[in-house]
Amino acid sequence: MPIARAAKRGALNLGAVVLAGALLAACGGSTDSSGSADGKVTITVDLFGSFGYKEAGLYEEYEKLNPGVTIKQTDTEDEADYWKSLQTRLAGGGGLADVQGIEVGRIASVTQQQADKFEDLKKYGAEELKNEFAAAKWSAATGKNGEVLGLGTDVGPEAMCYRTDLFKKAGLPTDREELAKKWSSWDDYVEFGKQYMKKAPENSAWLDSIGSLYSVMIGQEKERYYDASGELIWETNPPLKTAWNTSVEAAEAGLSAKLDQWSPQWNQAFAAGSFATIPCPAWMLGYIKGQAGDAGKGTWDIAKLPGGAGNWGGSYLAIPKAAQHKEEAYKLIKWLTAPEQQAKLFEKQGNFPSATGAIDKIADAKDPYFSDAPIGKIFGDAAKAAPVQVLGIHDQNVMQQITNALSEVERKGTAPDKAWSNAKKGVENTVG
Repeated sequence: MPIARAAKRGALNLGAVVLAGALLAACGGSTDSSGSADGKVTITVDLFGSFGYKEAGLYEEYEKLNPGVTIKQTDTEDEADYWKSLQTRLAGGGGLADVQGIEVGRIASVTQQQADKFEDLKKYGAEELKNEFAAAKWSAATGKNGEVLGLGTDVGPEAMCYRTDLFKKAGLPTDREELAKKWSSWDDYVEFGKQYMKKAPENSAWLDSIGSLYSVMIGQEKERYYDASGELIWETNPPLKTAWNTSVEAAEAGLSAKLDQWSPQWNQAFAAGSFATIPCPAWMLGYIKGQAGDAGKGTWDIAKLPGGAGNWGGSYLAIPKAAQHKEEAYKLIKWLTAPEQQAKLFEKQGNFPSATGAIDKIADAKDPYFSDAPIGKIFGDAAKAAPVQVLGIHDQNVMQQITNALSEVERKGTAPDKAWSNAKKGVENTVG
């Protein structure tokens, strides 16, 4: 079953990204982190997948800037497992870290149902940071009474990653600008895929899974599962049904490699050339590099996404009320989400920043691994044009049921109408 980054995060080993101009040095200054009698404190951080802080050396840098501070991170690969565990600990009030990661698909649950479980960061001065973040990112973590319940990490502007070597073997153009014109709509993209399959290299499909196609298409919509009033609308939402139908068409045309995202087989497929294209939010670049390895350098490129700009993924850092070191935790998340650190994280891991100052810093970034694609511009333009999405309490759960159903169509040959009915039952059982 295809699982969006909402369920797992990948960000491994991005490698060098070339910036026109050096990134700013880290925020200077020392932080008073007295949390114990000897002036030493251990700040615990509990995340899902890989946020990239450890890999990018940010924890180590912070500890050097703040003698006496130690950061201890725990990590759960699957976000669904992480969220379930977090709910159990929030209910019991114990076992919580000083900092907890919150996926964007869950933030509405926090702001609408669990505001009493998390610190209002305005108590620590967070209101002064409001203008440093994109308006949509900031507002999504704002509670009913104006509480600031998390600081934004990354966002997920989308593009299309593709294998130039496979395109050449199939006799298709490889220039990113030309491709963007040829697949300006999703119907164009599917038709282009049909052309590819006529001369595709052996054991190669057009895309990895129809679940990833659905996820990126629905990420282009303002209203997906809920409307602005909070009503669940997924079943009658025309753009969602269009995304479903397009994904089903791709499956029935044999364009998919039928790979479960994040599975061992999917991981191996990046190096094996099992698919020629994959819709890729910015955060996926590091994952592709980690799986395709050095041999993949120069065989990948990135083009503008069909159908317009969209967003897939993004997260927040929050502080539970049961945290032991709240002030120290706030100082840490303020530093980690500052423009300087977000720019560094993009440089090293590919996580696209939500801090507006960081977006400006990486505007001229290019990536040698992806054939010197102008990733700063491609993802920057997408981030600026992406709609401000309406987030609902059960966004994540609804999306999971739909991608489960699409997997039935793709992997089991289930009739689309039957799979849709199964998705409806799944949503009813999950959401209530």
